[in-house]
Amino acid sequence: MSQGVEWGVHVLLVLAWAGNDSPLSTAQLAASHDLPRAYLNKQLQALAQAGLLVSTPGVRGGFRLARPPEAISLLDVVEAIEGPQEAFRCTEIRQRGAGRALPASCFRSPCAVSAAMHRAEAAWRQELARQSIADVCAAAEEHAAGVGNAMRRALGRDEEPISSAQPVQPLAGPAGETREKGP
Repeated sequence: MSQGVEWGVHVLLVLAWAGNDSPLSTAQLAASHDLPRAYLNKQLQALAQAGLLVSTPGVRGGFRLARPPEAISLLDVVEAIEGPQEAFRCTEIRQRGAGRALPASCFRSPCAVSAAMHRAEAAWRQELARQSIADVCAAAEEHAAGVGNAMRRALGRDEEPISSAQPVQPLAGPAGETREKGP
């Protein structure tokens, strides 16, 4: 997997913490992690084409999240940057070399290596689909309390985020039941 996936996830975290009140420029996003602007811009364009970011042209333009952070999965990011194709591609090398001498009946079933790799990839993709940018924001806050507010200050956005990446607070609902309320 390319480093573009890591960069894409970090950019989405920055945008989630920044809130969607105004776009952030490529220069601001690149500066947030000391990344090269030209290469980052390619990742930003891929994220925009995949519908994860909205690109606003002009002097005050830049990028914003196209969806709430909880509606963007890590799998969305991987597929936007790397494409939807499977990571493992079986080329049937079992039929080459010493395998040439085996009867064709040995190759009717799928390759055991290919089957194992596809099972592992399916599990990996399922886990990536289960985790959202909001989940990663929350985990980052657990590991480094205040990281979201620090990022907002670095971007010149001192006010509290409007993002749903804020912790969910329980509320008392009808008949005293507890329900969750977002920001």
